[in-house]
Amino acid sequence: MKIALIRTLTETFEGHAQQTEDGLEYWLARNLQQLLGYSEWRNFTAVTAKARTACEGSGHQVVDHFVDVNKTIAMPKGATKEVPDVMLSRYACYLIAQNGDPKKVEIAFAQTYFAIQTRRAELIERRLLEVERVGARHKLSDTERELSTVIYEQTGGYEDFARIRSRGDAALFGKPTQAMKARWKVPDGSALADFAPTIVLKAKDFAAEITVHNARTHQIAAQGDIASEHTSNNAAVRETLLSRGIRPESLAPAEDVKKVERRITSEEKASLKDAAPLRILPLE
Repeated sequence: MKIALIRTLTETFEGHAQQTEDGLEYWLARNLQQLLGYSEWRNFTAVTAKARTACEGSGHQVVDHFVDVNKTIAMPKGATKEVPDVMLSRYACYLIAQNGDPKKVEIAFAQTYFAIQTRRAELIERRLLEVERVGARHKLSDTERELSTVIYEQTGGYEDFARIRSRGDAALFGKPTQAMKARWKVPDGSALADFAPTIVLKAKDFAAEITVHNARTHQIAAQGDIASEHTSNNAAVRETLLSRGIRPESLAPAEDVKKVERRITSEEKASLKDAAPLRILPLE
């Protein structure tokens, strides 16, 4: 495939065919039909039907990727006519390309183009989720440090912080910290929270925030009372999760958050290293 054709197709797919509505990108099937080299709508709808079947077979909701709409087209003598059309997601376009005529050069291009773009979107989504989880872990650490400070301010000692945190874990998970470590296969010396999924990190943080707030607001001065407060708050958060069908102890463990953070840092450094340097023009 010639470089000029590749550039033309790329510009067409990205600059002309792609549209946005309320921040969501989409392509119209009748536009895509022409881009993929199909002159007859009925032939293209057969390909679209195969793509819908593939979408359903992959476990995705077809209505999330194929939205039937009507399109008004101009007719002779100023008349107009409504014809059926389909709003397509990037994934839908990818499936259509995969089910198109491989002898068409446009299909060959689209198969690669949408495969790369879809993969890129998946990588971006994964990175955003990883960054969110790392942020949630740091936030929990900050709140637990604040809780430790509150315990010292209110009671004059740090000795029972670990016990108070463990009682909170038992209330949130319905089982002791060590039992959860065994369930999630947490290595010795690692914190349970380092292997917790994001929702659990946020649940633990929320319960700890309530404990900090109430301990200060109500001037709770006994470690036993703070422990009871923290246990109660975690139990309340657990009940909220259970009411929404989420059982914390049944969730699968996540990748060690320290490993995730190291990978993010390493990839960011590599991106900066590979970035093209700015060319500073000399002053005249």
